[in-house]
Amino acid sequence: MYIVPKHSPVIKTTLHCVTSVKNFKIPYFIVFAHTYHHVLISLYNSRINEHLRTTQRKNLSYLNTRSRYIDMETVVVIVGAGPAGLATSVCLNKHSIPNLILEKEDVYASLWKKRAYDRLKLHLAKNFCQLPFMPHGPDVPTFMPKEYFIDYLDAYVTCFDIYPRYNRTVKFTMFDVSNNKWRVEAENTVTGEIEVYWSEFVVVATGENGDRYIPEVEGLNNFYGEVVHSSMYKSGRDYKDKNVLVVGGGNSGMEISFDLNNFDANTAVLIRTPRHILTKEEVYVGMTLLKYFPVRMVDTVVMMMSKARLFIYGDPSKYGLIRPNQGPFVTKFLTGRTPVIDVGTVRKIHEGKIQVINGGIRSIEGKTLTFENGLRQDFDVIVFATGYKSSVCNWLKNYEYVMRDDGFPKNPMPDHWKGEKNIYCAGFSRKGIAGAAQDAMSVAQDIKSILETARY
Repeated sequence: MYIVPKHSPVIKTTLHCVTSVKNFKIPYFIVFAHTYHHVLISLYNSRINEHLRTTQRKNLSYLNTRSRYIDMETVVVIVGAGPAGLATSVCLNKHSIPNLILEKEDVYASLWKKRAYDRLKLHLAKNFCQLPFMPHGPDVPTFMPKEYFIDYLDAYVTCFDIYPRYNRTVKFTMFDVSNNKWRVEAENTVTGEIEVYWSEFVVVATGENGDRYIPEVEGLNNFYGEVVHSSMYKSGRDYKDKNVLVVGGGNSGMEISFDLNNFDANTAVLIRTPRHILTKEEVYVGMTLLKYFPVRMVDTVVMMMSKARLFIYGDPSKYGLIRPNQGPFVTKFLTGRTPVIDVGTVRKIHEGKIQVINGGIRSIEGKTLTFENGLRQDFDVIVFATGYKSSVCNWLKNYEYVMRDDGFPKNPMPDHWKGEKNIYCAGFSRKGIAGAAQDAMSVAQDIKSILETARY
């Protein structure tokens, strides 16, 4: 019989879960129904960690003379400790399936903790922004600031006893036909070690926001001002009285423009692609109706609400705000392009406080930008709110089993999460946190079914 020490992670986890029950109003049965699974998984992880520490001590004398390889084996390797990776681990733990998470950063949910600007709020209602087995409490506001969501993720990791392996950059992953397993090579960026993980299953949970993307622009390398990607932008307080161009008319670009203007920056936003602009309440109504009605019917209702609201501003196209021909939710399903949630930017554009430039940048010379419409204008700062590119194909050598060349799932929804040779992806549905949660549950259930079939 194994006696759990008084100060073990299992006991601490149970105490933290009780705290989470109080803070997030989680029903007690959710916590204690999983306690037995936490004990099993915690013991498994502690033994793996002890094996790793022992191996490291044995190889310590070779630190300065050779690169060290550490071989480990588990059932499931999850790449990425964002919401999708965390949720997948929890769902696997619920089925008592051993797994580990490899995360290249030194913290989980790095997009939220390191790459989010200060004023960010979740644009979707809280019931669309929760992970499996842990609903938000009634005291949590319907539309959360990012700090609330980070607190929620902290409670989730603590309550469900998740221990990602940080500072592990996955360099190489391929299916080894000789032993019918996946080989995942990760560099420990702290020690310089190469760790090799063998597993029956791999889950790609790096998400849609991989490597930051800045388009090629003639003369950009010689721009005399400051160039910032939106992932590095925090607040407009450092840009007072500066001429700032925000490139990109999506949610980040429009909200950053609003923030810059609030701090008295002379702000312009460059918009190339037609976008629907809705309020968070209109999106909430639409997403709720989608549970019961066809998407085109929902689009009709939401567009009527939007047009009534924007009536006071007149035709938005007069200010450079062009709508797509399709409705907002059809556009989302067909292109993955989400509606812009208006935080007050439209009013500032209507009042002339934020300039809209349509088209692209033709060239840059010094601080002077020439646009495709012939406009020439000087800027001190360019903020590229141009999104990210998936980096999966850089390290997943057999990506064709689950991904297209662009690093997104090759299979159409709703089976986009399942690949060949026991490889999966989670968090690529373009449905936000709710999509990541659904992917995690689907992946875990499928792995459980395969393992159960193999036993009999």
